[in-house]
Amino acid sequence: MTEEAKRNEGLALIVIPTYNERENVVKMHDALRKDYPSVGLLFIDDNSPDGTGAVIDEICASDNLTHVIHREGKLGLGTAYIAGFRWALERDYEFIFEMDCDFSHDPKYVADFLHVADKCDLVLGSRYTSGISVINWPLRRVLLSVFATTYVKLITGLPANDATGGFKCFRRRVLEAIDMDKIRSNGYSFQIEMTYYAWLKGFKIREVPIIFYERSNGISKMNKKIVYEAVFMVWRLLFAHLFTRKPKKQSFYEPELLPVKEI
Repeated sequence: MTEEAKRNEGLALIVIPTYNERENVVKMHDALRKDYPSVGLLFIDDNSPDGTGAVIDEICASDNLTHVIHREGKLGLGTAYIAGFRWALERDYEFIFEMDCDFSHDPKYVADFLHVADKCDLVLGSRYTSGISVINWPLRRVLLSVFATTYVKLITGLPANDATGGFKCFRRRVLEAIDMDKIRSNGYSFQIEMTYYAWLKGFKIREVPIIFYERSNGISKMNKKIVYEAVFMVWRLLFAHLFTRKPKKQSFYEPELLPVKEI
């Protein structure tokens, strides 16, 4: 781990939404805690029927850097992250992560994010900076994901290589600048909307290459409703901002040329 990453670790919080992730939460906690002993962890559990919330409570009882927000039901990905962001802003965290609990986002990349975040405002984990870095996805999922990023770029002008990815690290000032009461997306289009607002406000954004793994445990939350929400949401963003296709001030947007980790 670089000196920048070590310095930033204790200022970071990783927000992890969960719904029926009983098989993954302990493994994810242990993997993150092994490599990042001083990073904060915040699970947002939507009253998982499989008892995920109770497992997280047991983790929290033995680790004072791990926390949980229990919600009444399945309220969606976007509102889970908003709850986590607000929790973080009430405390002294400087670097706030989004991360999945199913190991599609490999914990080893957190160090790269912490390194790059020292030089910018928002770090995006990109599956498409160095070709297509996705493991065990069917071709139709890959094509849908690639098409979605191209679609977002054409409609809004957002120059991301991976607009729909959910592995991110925000600097505190980015979340403070975004009016989260105006965020409407609740599915995976939430990722597009948050990055779009950060870009539109001129924050410095970098992408780091990651390898994305299809989950081995549990069931994917992707469905047609989520896809339709994303299709229409980008047009709403364009109309709401009077067809603005570039930030108010120059943002620094380019891939961070870190080596792709070996599998």
